[in-house]
Amino acid sequence: MRASSVPVTAHRAPHPLLAASAALLGAGLLLGLSTNLAKVAGGLGITPLAFLAWSLAGAAALLCALAIGRRRPAPLNRRTLEYFAVSALLGVAGSNLIFFNAIPRLGVSFVALVIALPPLLTYAGALALGMERFCAWRAAGVLLALAGTAVLVARQWSAPQADTAWIALTMLGPVLLAAGNLYRTRRWPPGVSADTLAPGMLVAAVLILALFTAWPGLSLEVPVDDASVFVLIAVQSLVFAGQFLLMFVLQQRGGPVFLSLMGAVSAVFGVPIALVVLAEPAPAGLLPGTLLVSAGLTCMVLGVSACRPRQPRTPAPRHARNEAGATVQV
Repeated sequence: MRASSVPVTAHRAPHPLLAASAALLGAGLLLGLSTNLAKVAGGLGITPLAFLAWSLAGAAALLCALAIGRRRPAPLNRRTLEYFAVSALLGVAGSNLIFFNAIPRLGVSFVALVIALPPLLTYAGALALGMERFCAWRAAGVLLALAGTAVLVARQWSAPQADTAWIALTMLGPVLLAAGNLYRTRRWPPGVSADTLAPGMLVAAVLILALFTAWPGLSLEVPVDDASVFVLIAVQSLVFAGQFLLMFVLQQRGGPVFLSLMGAVSAVFGVPIALVVLAEPAPAGLLPGTLLVSAGLTCMVLGVSACRPRQPRTPAPRHARNEAGATVQV
């Protein structure tokens, strides 16, 4: 008797490039919001250190609760503790403390476009470490992004009463971000998921920021007589939780170079918000800088598919009949 064939419907997983691009847009949007919220915090009298530390503490609590609820607590061993500490120092505490302090002095638009610089440094580092192969599309993209940032920095540097010390210090932020991108990929603990690593990194970042309170004049105190302060910190906590969770997902799916484009995407969202919502004056060189950075972003995205190594084709299975006359795969 011949068995009837029953069609089986397979659930196809999202295309890797589509999933990575969605995570890139989401993380970039949240990063763009974060830079603008940092300026709002300054207007409410919250210091950059306090705003960053308390917001990260709230985000860490949210992601820890999510990990525990999904029964995915982070394994605590020497490897993961090292990973949390170094990732937190490079990609969260160090870089964001620089950017949050630079925003009141240099403006959201300038800082947002400087954050678009890490692709060049990340790509160069990935090539040197053998984590990436050379790709003309990606090389063109990072050079365009670098040119756009260079135009903006040169115009800002030559402006009257330019705060050159903070301009130079702000340029250290992308270096830390690029180093963090490479480190997280290189030292990713095997078998540990993105939603497990994110809360551990944020907890470590809060502890690092708390150490800065030993410096004279720095504290985590916030104005307690204004309810909007706590509302803003809560909103920033939600933004941070989504941003860093998506960042780990993006790193796992797209790699360090694709992840570094998060800064360029954030500029696309963050600069218009600063100009329109916060009525911030446009910095000199904003238009050519934005156009060059956007062109670089386009080249980098095109390079993801254009430079992907070809997968060998799997030959179609051959079929034969056994002694009973049934068709079998060989």
